Amino acid sequence: MSHEIAIVLAAGKGTRMRSSLPKVLHPLAGRPMITWPLEALREAQLRECILVLGEEAQPIEELVRSRYGEEVRFAQQKVPRGTGDAVRCALPALDERSGYALILYGDCPLVQATSLRCLLELAQESGSDLAMLTSRLSQPKGYGRILRDAQGNILSVREERDCSPEQAAIQEVNPGIYAVELSFLRREIERLSPSNAQQELYLTDLVERAACGRGVSSFEVDIDEVRGVNDRYELALAERLLQRRWLQHWARQGVTLHDPDSISLEAEVVLETDVVLEARVTLRGRCVLGQGCRIDVGAVLDNVVVEAGAYVKPYTVAQDCVIGAGAQVGPFSHLRPGTVLGAQSHVGNFVELKNTRLGEGSKANHLAYLGDGEVGRGVNIGAGTIFCNYDGSQKHRTVLEDECFIGSDSQLVAPVRIGRGAYVATGTTVTGDVPAQALAISRTPQANKEGYASKLRERLRKKS
Repeated sequence: MSHEIAIVLAAGKGTRMRSSLPKVLHPLAGRPMITWPLEALREAQLRECILVLGEEAQPIEELVRSRYGEEVRFAQQKVPRGTGDAVRCALPALDERSGYALILYGDCPLVQATSLRCLLELAQESGSDLAMLTSRLSQPKGYGRILRDAQGNILSVREERDCSPEQAAIQEVNPGIYAVELSFLRREIERLSPSNAQQELYLTDLVERAACGRGVSSFEVDIDEVRGVNDRYELALAERLLQRRWLQHWARQGVTLHDPDSISLEAEVVLETDVVLEARVTLRGRCVLGQGCRIDVGAVLDNVVVEAGAYVKPYTVAQDCVIGAGAQVGPFSHLRPGTVLGAQSHVGNFVELKNTRLGEGSKANHLAYLGDGEVGRGVNIGAGTIFCNYDGSQKHRTVLEDECFIGSDSQLVAPVRIGRGAYVATGTTVTGDVPAQALAISRTPQANKEGYASKLRERLRKKS
């Protein structure tokens, strides 16, 4: 039986990242970099994978095991001796099976499943010992060059350090992604020699050996798909390319994008039809936006569900919460974790909610803090209202039953319950429960002292 197996090389130290975090664990569009090629392999129906790691194996292995379980096995290159040696470290896991190994790099996050699948099928159909992807660059610095004969057949790959001036001018380059017949791979990997500028075992030497056998087949892909990530700037470029890929996808699914180059989406975002994203919107984590909702300028949402028809106004910040159908939020609102806004509810300017449920049709339109609360339907919360939820050691809940009214500048000292239809007068500090349909009021009686203002001003003038 012919097998298909992937070998992913991720043993490099990644010193150019200048980071204590292993290179392939750096986040890219909301996911660790290593997950991108592994997900592409999954999509390409390659369910067996060997991941070759180096000195920083443990955190990478833990992350991969947690996500992929037994799908991925591990090999270790204890001493870095080049890409050929890294592949050789993976061979004991292959046993004596026949078929093809797909070889790629863990720091190549933009490669697509369709290209990987086509490469494998090309190798199988052509009967070549080796099939490879190629690409073209007007300035190919850093890449190995593809050498061909007069008929266009690939002869070898020449690493840049070993190129003559004429070879260095070649624009067709080797991204380093191959499909290799397994018996050929086992045989030839043992014959590699470190007779090069780096004194390493080059995987690219297999290309010349395949050219002398059953030949090398290839097809060309856009360089943006096969760019590797070696430093923070290249990581940023990869992020931007992924963003564009996602934005193109969602635009074709019926999403309106205003100023798409300023919009940032992570991989787990889900958008339904007729969603509108204005400029400078950021969607992180698992954001799910329902049909017809609108996210206005500068809003930042992180793991937020926005139901159909809701409107998130400019510069709203929300995390780990739910915004109900037809609700309106912002501008400049802050929804903290645990917040749930009911359908048709309104949260306005400079209102902050934390671990609070706001019932259907309820409103808090101005300058309020609602923390650890349960707000029923049809409740109006006036400007400057505060849920005083923290007593210095514990958090307590505030409950507002349906259709009650909270006047402006009120303080509700939790734990407290305001009954159905009750009124809390403006400027009241509530320290005990309010029965249904009752009025709660706590104010110092007003006293007017006639003519006092002019006397006060004269006294202040003399002091100055």
